[in-house]
Amino acid sequence: MTAVKESSTNHLNKLDAITACPVSFTLTKIGGRWKPIIIFNLMTGGKRYGELKRAIPTITEKMLIQNLKELEADNLVERIAKPVIPPHVEYKLSEAGKALSPVMKSMVDWARKYNV
Repeated sequence: MTAVKESSTNHLNKLDAITACPVSFTLTKIGGRWKPIIIFNLMTGGKRYGELKRAIPTITEKMLIQNLKELEADNLVERIAKPVIPPHVEYKLSEAGKALSPVMKSMVDWARKYNV
């Protein structure tokens, strides 16, 4: 990601919006093209990287890795590496990630009702 000048007006306005509005804060954590899809796929339980890649065939490896790292940094996803050969890494929702389940289910219901 590119460096952001922390004193820029745009950056400060963005921070104000995030702290002033809970919806904006939530969207910074789960918004974007891939994060909701990744979270939705992990709602059924932990998955290995390959399973996620197969579940979301249109995502590139770069974007899957980047989004998983961001979700992990935001404490929504846990990465569990098991010390075996070959390496076994599993991704699962953290407690905070699991708490998003009702939100995701509501989004599914809304999409089914108002899908255009």
